[in-house]
Amino acid sequence: KQQDSMRYHARDVALVRAKRLKIPVVLGSATPALESWHNATANLNAPQPNKYSLISLNQRAVTAAQLPNIECIDTTKVNLQQGLTPQLIAALKLRLVRKEQSLLFINRRGYSPVLLCSACHWIAPCMRCSSKLVVHLGQKRLRCHHCGHEQKIPNQCPSCGDADLHPTGHGTQRLEQTLAQLLPTARIVRVDRDSTSRKNALVEILDKVNNQEIDILVGTQMLAKGHDFPNLTLVGVIDTDNALHSPDFRASERLFAQLMQVAGRAGRADKAGQVIIQTQFPDHALFNALRRQDYVSYANALLLEREQVQFPPYVFTALLRAEANDFALVQKFLQYAFEQARGLSPDVLVYDPVRPQMERLKGMERGQLLLQAASRQALQRLLKTWVLQLRTEKLSAKIRWALDIDPLEF
Repeated sequence: KQQDSMRYHARDVALVRAKRLKIPVVLGSATPALESWHNATANLNAPQPNKYSLISLNQRAVTAAQLPNIECIDTTKVNLQQGLTPQLIAALKLRLVRKEQSLLFINRRGYSPVLLCSACHWIAPCMRCSSKLVVHLGQKRLRCHHCGHEQKIPNQCPSCGDADLHPTGHGTQRLEQTLAQLLPTARIVRVDRDSTSRKNALVEILDKVNNQEIDILVGTQMLAKGHDFPNLTLVGVIDTDNALHSPDFRASERLFAQLMQVAGRAGRADKAGQVIIQTQFPDHALFNALRRQDYVSYANALLLEREQVQFPPYVFTALLRAEANDFALVQKFLQYAFEQARGLSPDVLVYDPVRPQMERLKGMERGQLLLQAASRQALQRLLKTWVLQLRTEKLSAKIRWALDIDPLEF
């Protein structure tokens, strides 16, 4: 879904267009969005047909290819070597001997996500966003991955003056450096937004992979799906646990889909594939389902949770986002919007205005207001009147605001 500017979901646009043209749409995925899965399975045992028809593919595209073996390594019970488990290092060395390829997946570009002062625990912040600056050691710069702001890495802590500043955590650049130290003979390439910004850079890298000129790929979600590397037999997953604690209710759905997709890069031809996931929580329900490669049971479990707490797809939502240089203007506008919406329909639940997880973005102070209804018709009826009220409010000219229907994040 397009998250800014004109907000639309490509899937929904395709469905509307297909309906007008009276043609079918194929939504193909090993890990469908829960909304799509619900639309295809909610009434399987009922006389009323589902919105979608369900067609299951029970074998891989290459008949000889088998699903990879997935292993979760408990990082609390082993000694890590520069962030890597002995099992993963051994598996990488074995692939080098066999002249097979490996992929290490870490969904965080840069060298390190945090620059930390060991004396006072100062962390380099972005002055324009509610986020931390990411260390890009090769360029000796700190960058914000949200607004693009960048600055030099300081020689000493701006807070206490101590010179002991440490990059903390791993990104793709640091992982690439670590592998070069541990496996000096390996031909390693990094694939992320930074390394592929040059025209045709990604095409050149993929050609090298297919020509067996690369031993180890280090990459972000750019490599998670859509690529077929017949000689790639090992996938290692680094540092995914943060998503298990995210306040975003879709985080576990996204993580499961992402890991299923990246695991699918291993063993796509006639060679057996192996996936090693490093985690502190190997017995988590997500990893148990992942080991079984059981999307169906995990998706159904997540849907049951959402039904119990009344989250999409069991309710319909709209999110009013507002931003301005002065947060007082945002507060005033959202309070007006709240009071107007609250009196329009008893069938729509209007939540109090709150600040989003990213409170400030690109120098703008932000706030939001969520609406929820059991039926889309009730929500749309309210929105029709409400949007007119918001447009005629004088405050609307002093801030930027947008209405997001079926928001992916709130």
